[in-house]
Amino acid sequence: MIGGPLVFLLSAWIGSSIPRNSDWQETADGVEIFVGTNGIHTEIVMPIATDVIDWRGRFPIGDITAAQRPYTHVAVSWGEKEFFLQTPTWGDLSPGVALNAVTGGSGVLHIAWYVRPAPSDDFRPLRITRDQYASLAAQITAQLAPEDTGQSYPGYSRNDVFYDAVGTYHLGNTCNQWTSDRLAAAGIKTGLWTPLPGGVMKWVNALPHAAALPRAPHAPDAPDR
Repeated sequence: MIGGPLVFLLSAWIGSSIPRNSDWQETADGVEIFVGTNGIHTEIVMPIATDVIDWRGRFPIGDITAAQRPYTHVAVSWGEKEFFLQTPTWGDLSPGVALNAVTGGSGVLHIAWYVRPAPSDDFRPLRITRDQYASLAAQITAQLAPEDTGQSYPGYSRNDVFYDAVGTYHLGNTCNQWTSDRLAAAGIKTGLWTPLPGGVMKWVNALPHAAALPRAPHAPDAPDR
């Protein structure tokens, strides 16, 4: 019983320590994004509008309840559909939903809108080139399900929403693996296999003064992040 989880954790540590795009370095200019975590789940956070892309053309702001707030950034993450939609809190988690997530389930994108997000140890800035950002934007856009089959679903709060996405969630392809795969495909340094959030965050430099900054809360609890 204990052997399986230990093998998984060891494999995750080894896999996440093998770099992809090992020669990549941050740029002095370009576009600043963030990689965030709530300790379980990671997300990629980007400015709403640049000369590369305006995310309101992909994720209509009218799909959230609090559409009139002065949002500056959009957070994108991916996960198993039933798990995301049926577990707004851990108290809502049922054995059936958990089993379905582990054994395989369809994907969904979680989109949250933030106002002036503040860097912290759990919300780390990363500056990438415009070409890398364009590649990242294309990667994320390609994750949406086709318009004729995809649907949107209410989020946990007034500032977030879910959309049907491509891909199948399982232990080998987790929400955190999705994050690192998108970064890697854009040419950014990250781990090879990152099923856990620490495997993603270890490749994003922590702020020197991060210990003095507040921990970044999960999106549903921070609509004005």
